[in-house]
Amino acid sequence: MKIMVAYDKSNVSKEALEVSKKHAKVFGAQVCVITSMLGGREVPREEFANAERELEHAGVLLKAENIPCETHLLVRGLSPGEDIVQFAKEKAMDEIIIGVRKRSKVSKMLLGSTAQYVIINAPCPVVAVK
Repeated sequence: MKIMVAYDKSNVSKEALEVSKKHAKVFGAQVCVITSMLGGREVPREEFANAERELEHAGVLLKAENIPCETHLLVRGLSPGEDIVQFAKEKAMDEIIIGVRKRSKVSKMLLGSTAQYVIINAPCPVVAVK
């Protein structure tokens, strides 16, 4: 079984990582931790380096508990929701775990919701963590 966790170092994504540990242990699964960034010339290189460090830290936490894992920084020009869904299809993921932030209805309408996009479009079951 392959589990994907969307990770951006927020508190809800840290909770999602914790849930992935539990699921991986129960199902004997491999965990794939991903971070999606839009990229482009306007993004400082330091932001990419920080994201890579955070992913590495998440990988260390999983490996410390003998959970097989890999990490991926996705910079493919897609929105985070599109990136997560596309990567899940490409790698034939069995489950996606994603953190859900509480936002106002107006904020969701104007900015959209990554979690909502993933839940609706994912090719596999999605576990939403708050």
